[in-house]
Amino acid sequence: MKKIIITLVLAFVVINLKAQVDRSKMPKSGPAPEINLKEARRFELNNGLKVLVVENHKLPRVSIQLQIDNSPIQEGDKAGVASLTSSLLGNGSTSISKDDFNEEVDFLGATMNFGSQSAFSSSLSKYFPRILELLSDAAINPNFTQEEFEKEKAKLITGLKTQEKNVASIAGRVQRVLAYGAKHPYGEFTSEKTVNNVALEDVKSFYEKFFTPSNAYLIIIGDVNFEEARSLVKKSFTPWSKKGVFSVNFSKPANAQYTQINFIDVPNAVQSEIAVQNLVDLKMSDPDYLPALVANQILGGGGEARLFLNLREDKGYTYGSYSRLGNDKYAPSRFRATASVRNVVTDSSVVEILKEIDRISKEPVSAEELKNTKAKYVGNFVLALEKPETIARYALNIEIEGLPKDFYKTYLERINAITIEDVQKASKKYFNIDNARVVVTGKGSDVLENLEKVTFNGKKIPVLYFDKYGNKTEKPNYNAATPEGVTAQSVLETYFKAIGGKDKLEAVQSTFMTAAATMGGASLNMTTKVTTNNQTNTDILFGGNSVSKNIFDGIKGYRMVQGQKIDYTEEETTDAKKEVFPFPELKNATAALDGIDSYDGGKAYKLKMSDKKTTYFDTENGLKVKDILVQEQNGQPTTTTIDYSNYKEVNGIKFPFTISIAVGPQKFDFNVSDVKINEGVSDEDFK
Repeated sequence: MKKIIITLVLAFVVINLKAQVDRSKMPKSGPAPEINLKEARRFELNNGLKVLVVENHKLPRVSIQLQIDNSPIQEGDKAGVASLTSSLLGNGSTSISKDDFNEEVDFLGATMNFGSQSAFSSSLSKYFPRILELLSDAAINPNFTQEEFEKEKAKLITGLKTQEKNVASIAGRVQRVLAYGAKHPYGEFTSEKTVNNVALEDVKSFYEKFFTPSNAYLIIIGDVNFEEARSLVKKSFTPWSKKGVFSVNFSKPANAQYTQINFIDVPNAVQSEIAVQNLVDLKMSDPDYLPALVANQILGGGGEARLFLNLREDKGYTYGSYSRLGNDKYAPSRFRATASVRNVVTDSSVVEILKEIDRISKEPVSAEELKNTKAKYVGNFVLALEKPETIARYALNIEIEGLPKDFYKTYLERINAITIEDVQKASKKYFNIDNARVVVTGKGSDVLENLEKVTFNGKKIPVLYFDKYGNKTEKPNYNAATPEGVTAQSVLETYFKAIGGKDKLEAVQSTFMTAAATMGGASLNMTTKVTTNNQTNTDILFGGNSVSKNIFDGIKGYRMVQGQKIDYTEEETTDAKKEVFPFPELKNATAALDGIDSYDGGKAYKLKMSDKKTTYFDTENGLKVKDILVQEQNGQPTTTTIDYSNYKEVNGIKFPFTISIAVGPQKFDFNVSDVKINEGVSDEDFK
C-alpha cells in the first residue's frame, strides 16, 4: 500500500504542475482610474418584476440574470426542498421537454442555469430573443415530473452520504449551527432524513411561494437595444402571475458570552479544521463597509495577508490561513478566520490566529500594508469591470442593497480615502475577540490534550464539546480499556476469519484490482497487481493517460513519471521487501496492540504494525478499517490515512470496495469496480 501512496502522490504532483509566481512584489499604487460605468435603464412590469438594462455593444453577446430578493427561508424538517427545486428548474417547461430544451440551448451556443430563486443565461446577441423566451418559459412554467424528482433526490442523498465523513463538510455545518442555531435559516442543514421528508408537492409548493415576480429583478446586459429588450421582456414575462411578498420573523442569533473553544471530534480527521468566528451586523450601505473590507484584506485576504504570512510562511503550520467578513441586510453575517492545520500544531495555530485578530484590533496597521491593500483593490476592481456579470452584479446590488447610484463610480475614490484609523476602528468593531467561538473540528485523541491547555491574554480558554450535528455532548473518552484476553494476534485472527478464513487467504497467489476516483471532474483510474512474491504494479491514469506507474519485482523497483524512469532508493527497496501482498497481516510477527481508538464508524483496536504503519480493526466485526502511514518527504514527516469500507465478497474472500486515501489536504475516494484472484497477473507485469 505504501508504494501505491507514493505513486498517487507523484500522480497528483504531475497533474497539478503550476508556474511559480513571485509573491514578494506588490504593484505600486497610483491615482485611482476614472470609472465609467454604464448606468442601467429601468422599468417595471405590472406583476412587480423590476427590469434593468445596460447596453454594451463592444461584443455581440448578451447576459440575462433573474434574481429573487427573498429574505432567508427556513426549510425546517424538509431541509433540501430548495436544493431539489433548484435541480428541477430548467428541465424544460410544460410546453417543451427537457431533452428538446437542452438541445436547443446547446444548438444556440448558449449557457443557461437555474437556482431555487434565480436564473442565468448568456448567448450571442442574435439569439437573445429566443434565449429570453426559453428562460422565461422554464421559469414561469416549470416542468416538475416525478421521474426527475426521484433522480435528483437520489443524487442529493448520495452527495450527503459522501459528505458524512468529509471533515471540511462536518466543520462547515457545525460552524453554522453554533453561530446561528439549528432552527435559524442560516444554521439549519440538510440531512438524508429531511430530504426523505420532501415530496414532489413540496417542491411545487416551494416554487409557488418563493419564485415570485413581486420581489424579482431581471438584469439584461450586452449588445441589446433598450426598447427592443423592453418589448421582448413584456411579451415573455407579463404572464408571470403576481404573488404576495414572502417575509418571516426569526430570532436574532447572538455571539458567545465569552471566548471559548468548541470542539467536534472526528476520529478519521488527518488534520484539524479551525474557524475563529463571531457574528457581525454589516450591510453594504453602512459607512464603514469599505474600511471593514480593507481591514479583513490586511488580516486574512490572501497570500500577502497577516494570517497567511504567520501560519504558513513563518510557522509552516498550514497550506494557507485566511479570513472572511460577510455582509447581509436581513440577518447577522459572520467574520471567520480559518485554517486547516496539522494535528500536532492545532493548539499553536489557535493561539496564532487569536494573536493576529487581537493585534489588528489593538495596533494600527502599517502605511505600507494599507497602501498595498488599496493597490490590490484598485487592480481587482478594474479587472472585474471587463466581465459583463460584474456589471450585472453591481446594478443588482444598487437596487437590492439600497445603495447610492454612484456607489461604484466612487468606489475607488472611497477606497483610497480610507485611513489607518478607519481600519483600526473597523477591526475593533467587527473582529470580536472577546466573544469569539474557536470552532475546532479534528481528531480528539491527537489534539485535545494540548487544546485544553490553550491560554490567551493570560486566561485559559474553556473547551466545550459538540457532535458533528452541533449538539452539545460530553468530552470523548479515549481511555477505553482493552478487554481481557485480547492481543495483537487475536485481533489479527479475528480479522482473517471475518474476511474469509486464513486457509483461503493463504491460497491467494495474486490479486488484480481496478478502481476509479474523480478529480476536478475528470476520472482518476488505478490498477493494482500484487503477488505473494512481493511483486507490485500500480498504474495511475488521469483522463485516460498514465501519469505515474510504480513497479517492484520483489528485488528492485522503479517508478515512471511522465515517461521518466526513477529507480528506487536503497531505503525504498528495503521498505518494499517488508511489504507482503496481498494480505501483509499474514506475515506480520511484530504487531503490537496499542489499545482501542475511535474512528468514524465506531471503536477499533489499534495495532502498531511497524514504526511507520498503524492499522485499525473494528472491535465489533473484526474488519480492517484504517491504515495510517508515516513517511518522510523532502525531510518532512507526512501522514497518509487510508480508510477501508464497503466490503464485498469475491470468491469467498471479502475485499474493501471503497478505499479513501488522504494525503495531506488532498483526499481521493476510490471505488473498486473489480477484483480478480489468481488471474490476470504474470511476471511480465513486473518488468
